[in-house]
Amino acid sequence: MINVFIVDDHIIFREGLKRVIAETSDIEVAGESGDGREALQAILKSAFDLILLDLALPGMDGLDVLRAIKEKKPGIPVIILSMYAEEQYAIRVLKEGASGYLTKESVPNDLIHAIRKAASGGRYVSDSLGEKLLVTLTGDQDKPPHENLSSREYQVFRMIVKGKSIKEIAHELSLARTTITSYRARILDKMNMKTNADLIRYAIETKLTP
Repeated sequence: MINVFIVDDHIIFREGLKRVIAETSDIEVAGESGDGREALQAILKSAFDLILLDLALPGMDGLDVLRAIKEKKPGIPVIILSMYAEEQYAIRVLKEGASGYLTKESVPNDLIHAIRKAASGGRYVSDSLGEKLLVTLTGDQDKPPHENLSSREYQVFRMIVKGKSIKEIAHELSLARTTITSYRARILDKMNMKTNADLIRYAIETKLTP
Protein backbone atom coordinates (compact mmCIF):
# COMPACT_ATOMS: atom_id res chain seq x y z
CA MET A 1 0.00 0.00 0.00
CA ILE A 2 1.32 3.45 -0.95
CA ASN A 3 0.65 5.91 1.89
CA VAL A 4 0.17 9.40 0.49
CA PHE A 5 0.21 12.75 2.29
CA ILE A 6 -1.65 15.60 0.56
CA VAL A 7 -0.59 19.24 0.96
CA ASP A 8 -3.06 21.72 -0.56
CA ASP A 9 -4.87 24.68 0.96
CA HIS A 10 -8.14 24.04 -0.90
CA ILE A 11 -10.34 21.62 1.04
CA ILE A 12 -12.57 20.86 -1.94
CA PHE A 13 -9.55 19.96 -4.08
CA ARG A 14 -8.18 17.70 -1.34
CA GLU A 15 -11.54 15.95 -1.13
CA GLY A 16 -11.46 15.42 -4.88
CA LEU A 17 -8.00 13.89 -4.67
CA LYS A 18 -9.11 11.58 -1.89
CA ARG A 19 -12.05 10.36 -3.97
CA VAL A 20 -9.79 9.59 -6.93
CA ILE A 21 -7.31 7.75 -4.73
CA ALA A 22 -10.09 5.87 -2.91
CA GLU A 23 -10.93 4.13 -6.18
CA THR A 24 -7.54 2.39 -6.19
CA SER A 25 -6.59 -0.75 -4.26
CA ASP A 26 -2.91 0.06 -3.72
CA ILE A 27 -2.94 3.74 -2.70
CA GLU A 28 -4.43 5.43 0.35
CA VAL A 29 -4.39 8.92 1.86
CA ALA A 30 -2.60 8.70 5.20
CA GLY A 31 -2.66 12.40 6.03
CA GLU A 32 -3.36 15.89 4.75
CA SER A 33 -2.72 19.55 5.50
CA GLY A 34 -3.61 22.94 4.08
CA ASP A 35 -0.61 24.79 5.56
CA GLY A 36 3.01 24.53 4.45
CA ARG A 37 4.66 24.68 7.88
CA GLU A 38 2.17 22.31 9.49
CA ALA A 39 2.57 19.89 6.60
CA LEU A 40 6.34 19.86 6.90
CA GLN A 41 6.15 19.14 10.63
CA ALA A 42 3.81 16.21 10.01
CA ILE A 43 5.95 14.85 7.19
CA LEU A 44 9.11 14.97 9.29
CA LYS A 45 7.45 13.30 12.27
CA SER A 46 5.72 10.42 10.47
CA ALA A 47 6.47 7.91 7.72
CA PHE A 48 4.78 8.48 4.36
CA ASP A 49 5.56 6.84 1.05
CA LEU A 50 4.83 9.87 -1.13
CA ILE A 51 3.87 13.55 -0.88
CA LEU A 52 1.42 15.35 -3.18
CA LEU A 53 2.43 19.00 -2.83
CA ASP A 54 0.89 22.24 -4.06
CA LEU A 55 3.18 25.23 -4.65
CA ALA A 56 0.93 28.09 -3.52
CA LEU A 57 0.52 27.53 0.21
CA PRO A 58 -0.07 29.64 3.33
CA GLY A 59 2.48 29.37 6.12
CA MET A 60 5.37 28.24 3.92
CA ASP A 61 5.84 28.32 0.18
CA GLY A 62 5.61 24.97 -1.59
CA LEU A 63 9.11 25.31 -3.06
CA ASP A 64 10.52 25.78 0.43
CA VAL A 65 8.58 22.74 1.67
CA LEU A 66 10.03 20.71 -1.20
CA ARG A 67 13.58 21.85 -0.40
CA ALA A 68 13.14 21.03 3.29
CA ILE A 69 11.81 17.54 2.52
CA LYS A 70 14.67 16.84 0.10
CA GLU A 71 17.17 18.04 2.71
CA LYS A 72 15.80 16.16 5.72
CA LYS A 73 14.03 13.17 4.15
CA PRO A 74 15.50 12.90 0.65
CA GLY A 75 14.12 9.41 0.10
CA ILE A 76 10.47 10.51 0.07
CA PRO A 77 9.21 11.12 -3.49
CA VAL A 78 7.34 14.40 -3.93
CA ILE A 79 4.92 15.06 -6.78
CA ILE A 80 4.04 18.68 -7.41
CA LEU A 81 0.36 19.14 -8.23
CA SER A 82 -0.09 22.79 -9.14
CA MET A 83 -2.35 25.33 -10.81
CA TYR A 84 0.69 26.73 -12.62
CA ALA A 85 1.36 25.60 -16.20
CA GLU A 86 4.36 23.34 -16.81
CA GLU A 87 6.46 26.05 -18.42
CA GLN A 88 6.30 28.13 -15.25
CA TYR A 89 7.67 25.69 -12.67
CA ALA A 90 8.05 22.08 -13.88
CA ILE A 91 11.72 22.03 -14.90
CA ARG A 92 12.68 24.07 -11.86
CA VAL A 93 10.98 21.77 -9.32
CA LEU A 94 12.37 18.67 -11.02
CA LYS A 95 15.84 20.16 -10.59
CA GLU A 96 14.98 20.69 -6.91
CA GLY A 97 14.32 16.96 -6.54
CA ALA A 98 10.59 16.55 -7.26
CA SER A 99 9.60 13.18 -8.69
CA GLY A 100 6.94 14.60 -10.96
CA TYR A 101 4.88 17.62 -11.95
CA LEU A 102 1.17 17.64 -12.75
CA THR A 103 -1.14 20.55 -13.40
CA LYS A 104 -4.46 20.50 -11.58
CA GLU A 105 -6.15 20.08 -14.94
CA SER A 106 -4.55 16.63 -15.36
CA VAL A 107 -6.86 13.64 -15.68
CA PRO A 108 -7.17 11.24 -12.71
CA ASN A 109 -5.44 8.41 -14.60
CA ASP A 110 -2.32 10.55 -14.99
CA LEU A 111 -2.30 11.24 -11.26
CA ILE A 112 -2.55 7.55 -10.33
CA HIS A 113 0.12 6.62 -12.88
CA ALA A 114 2.41 9.36 -11.53
CA ILE A 115 1.96 8.19 -7.92
CA ARG A 116 2.74 4.58 -8.76
CA LYS A 117 5.75 5.49 -10.87
CA ALA A 118 7.22 7.89 -8.29
CA ALA A 119 6.60 5.46 -5.42
CA SER A 120 8.56 2.80 -7.30
CA GLY A 121 11.54 5.13 -7.65
CA GLY A 122 10.83 6.66 -11.07
CA ARG A 123 9.96 10.14 -12.25
CA TYR A 124 6.79 11.19 -14.00
CA VAL A 125 6.67 13.84 -16.72
CA SER A 126 4.06 14.47 -19.39
CA ASP A 127 4.97 14.04 -23.05
CA SER A 128 5.10 17.79 -23.58
CA LEU A 129 7.33 18.29 -20.55
CA GLY A 130 9.56 15.44 -21.69
CA GLU A 131 10.17 17.29 -24.94
CA LYS A 132 11.02 20.49 -23.06
CA LEU A 133 13.49 18.58 -20.85
CA LEU A 134 15.12 17.03 -23.91
CA VAL A 135 15.61 20.45 -25.48
CA THR A 136 17.05 21.76 -22.21
CA LEU A 137 19.49 18.86 -21.88
CA THR A 138 20.65 18.95 -25.50
CA GLY A 139 20.96 22.72 -25.53
CA ASP A 140 19.15 23.02 -28.84
CA GLN A 141 17.83 26.45 -27.95
CA ASP A 142 18.90 29.37 -25.83
CA LYS A 143 17.49 29.47 -22.34
CA PRO A 144 14.91 32.20 -21.69
CA PRO A 145 16.19 34.88 -19.26
CA HIS A 146 14.17 33.64 -16.26
CA GLU A 147 15.88 30.23 -16.47
CA ASN A 148 19.13 31.93 -15.43
CA LEU A 149 17.67 32.80 -12.02
CA SER A 150 18.34 30.75 -8.91
CA SER A 151 15.36 29.17 -7.18
CA ARG A 152 15.16 31.97 -4.61
CA GLU A 153 15.60 34.66 -7.25
CA TYR A 154 12.83 33.09 -9.31
CA GLN A 155 10.59 33.03 -6.23
CA VAL A 156 11.22 36.75 -5.65
CA PHE A 157 10.72 37.43 -9.37
CA ARG A 158 7.31 35.72 -9.24
CA MET A 159 6.28 37.83 -6.27
CA ILE A 160 7.45 41.06 -7.93
CA VAL A 161 5.43 40.40 -11.07
CA LYS A 162 2.39 39.77 -8.89
CA GLY A 163 2.75 43.37 -7.74
CA LYS A 164 4.05 42.73 -4.22
CA SER A 165 6.26 45.35 -2.58
CA ILE A 166 9.73 44.79 -1.15
CA LYS A 167 8.20 45.01 2.33
CA GLU A 168 5.53 42.41 1.55
CA ILE A 169 8.03 40.02 -0.03
CA ALA A 170 10.42 40.37 2.90
CA HIS A 171 7.61 39.61 5.34
CA GLU A 172 6.36 36.55 3.45
CA LEU A 173 9.84 35.08 3.04
CA SER A 174 11.01 36.09 6.54
CA LEU A 175 13.99 37.94 5.09
CA ALA A 176 15.38 41.46 5.55
CA ARG A 177 14.24 44.14 3.13
CA THR A 178 17.86 44.75 2.15
CA THR A 179 18.14 41.08 1.18
CA ILE A 180 15.08 41.32 -1.06
CA THR A 181 16.46 44.51 -2.58
CA SER A 182 19.67 42.65 -3.40
CA TYR A 183 17.69 39.80 -4.96
CA ARG A 184 15.75 42.29 -7.07
CA ALA A 185 18.98 43.90 -8.29
CA ARG A 186 20.42 40.51 -9.27
CA ILE A 187 17.19 39.56 -11.04
CA LEU A 188 17.20 42.76 -13.10
CA ASP A 189 20.88 42.27 -13.93
CA LYS A 190 20.55 38.62 -14.97
CA MET A 191 17.48 39.34 -17.08
CA ASN A 192 18.98 42.53 -18.54
CA MET A 193 16.08 44.67 -17.41
CA LYS A 194 15.81 47.95 -15.56
CA THR A 195 12.46 48.18 -13.78
CA ASN A 196 9.69 46.12 -12.22
CA ALA A 197 7.52 47.14 -15.17
CA ASP A 198 10.01 45.40 -17.48
CA LEU A 199 9.73 42.23 -15.39
CA ILE A 200 5.94 42.37 -15.41
CA ARG A 201 5.85 42.89 -19.18
CA TYR A 202 8.20 39.95 -19.67
CA ALA A 203 6.06 37.72 -17.41
CA ILE A 204 2.93 38.59 -19.38
CA GLU A 205 4.60 38.05 -22.77
CA THR A 206 6.02 34.67 -21.73
CA LYS A 207 2.80 33.62 -19.96
CA LEU A 208 4.52 33.32 -16.58
CA THR A 209 1.74 35.16 -14.78
CA PRO A 210 -0.73 33.02 -12.75
